[in-house]
Amino acid sequence: LKGIDLTVDKGDVVAILGPSGSGKTTFLRCINFLERADAGEMVFDGETFDLAAVRRRDVARIRRKTAFVFQNYNLFLNKTVLDNVTLGLTAVRNLPRAEATDRAMDALIRVGMADKVQSYPSQLSGGQQQRVSIGRALYSHPAVLLCDEPTGNLDRKTGEEIVGLLKESNRSQKQTLILITHDEALAMQADRILYLEDGKIVKNEVLRHQV
Repeated sequence: LKGIDLTVDKGDVVAILGPSGSGKTTFLRCINFLERADAGEMVFDGETFDLAAVRRRDVARIRRKTAFVFQNYNLFLNKTVLDNVTLGLTAVRNLPRAEATDRAMDALIRVGMADKVQSYPSQLSGGQQQRVSIGRALYSHPAVLLCDEPTGNLDRKTGEEIVGLLKESNRSQKQTLILITHDEALAMQADRILYLEDGKIVKNEVLRHQV
């Protein structure tokens, strides 16, 4: 990444386009500190963080306000749908099992997977696995939802359903949604499109403003 300078307002839907190797995934991962930048600052919810020297406790606080949806679903193959969603709540946030299950079920109902809670990822279609991945991201009610090619492995119809889920979450929860996509038709549904090339934002196109 080279000199990225960007402001994203609360509730915005931002789509990121660009060729392979342009820095799209690196950009998204730096926001969530899955990658450590060499330099720079990020202002998040009024606080300024040094991207190259952020403290571990600050990373934990930012991650509590964000969620990441991976292109490859990133599910635990040996755990059920319900366990995939509750694991972060019980193991990382130390919530009681009953409370974690209630929150997970709410998220799985929202993404239409409540009838598959005892299924394993291998028993699900690609679209269903992505729904579980989104449900896992939504259970914590993140302020910012980061999605890396969330429809990249799906057929057109299933991909449109996934986009509908993401946009509904954006509207109902007033979440900020930043997503990488190769699909220009999908990108045109965003409020803004960023075009990346060689680690730089070469175009920042505002499509419309939310009401």
